[in-house]
Amino acid sequence: MAKRGETKPNAKKRSVQQRKFTSKPAEKKRRASRNKARRTLEKQGRVKKGDRKDVDHKDGNPLNNAPSNQRVRSRKANRSDGGKDKGKRSGKR
Repeated sequence: MAKRGETKPNAKKRSVQQRKFTSKPAEKKRRASRNKARRTLEKQGRVKKGDRKDVDHKDGNPLNNAPSNQRVRSRKANRSDGGKDKGKRSGKR
C-alpha cells in the first residue's frame, strides 16, 4: 500500500498528473477561493447544497470573489462555455 502523498506503482499516468497538479500551492488557493465563493452564495440563499448549480466567475478568475463577478448557473451552461476562453468565439464563421 502506498504511503500518504505517494502513488501506487501501477497508478495510471493521468491520476499521477492530477495529484501533482491539485497539490500545487497556487491551485490550492484557487480551489479554496472557489469554495469560498460557493459558501458566500449559500449564506445569501442563492444556492443550496445539492441544487446542481455552479457558482460562476464571470471573468474566469476564481481569485476575484467580488459580488459583481459571481453568478449562479446550471452545471450544463457553466461547463459548456469553454473555460479560459469565456465569451470568445472559436473558429471562423
